Amino acid sequence: MFHFKNSYERELDRIIADINMNMSNNYKDNAQMDLKKLDETYNKYVEEGKIKGVAIENYSRTISEYKSRLKGYTHKDQKPYWT
Repeated sequence: MFHFKNSYERELDRIIADINMNMSNNYKDNAQMDLKKLDETYNKYVEEGKIKGVAIENYSRTISEYKSRLKGYTHKDQKPYWT
């Protein structure tokens, strides 16, 4: 069965695309900010009932995967090569 995405799900997909783009370009801080934005937006939409059912499960799983992938993914923890 094909699932048509509503505008709220497309917004979450756009944020996920931003995270992927920032990760591929090594923009670590931007990827972290986008992950925070994704989490906040997702929680807001769930509370307001704008996404439901299987979409909630899928986005929840995606967010937890990104949280584990981006744990420690920051320029702040990076050691400079000259020290």
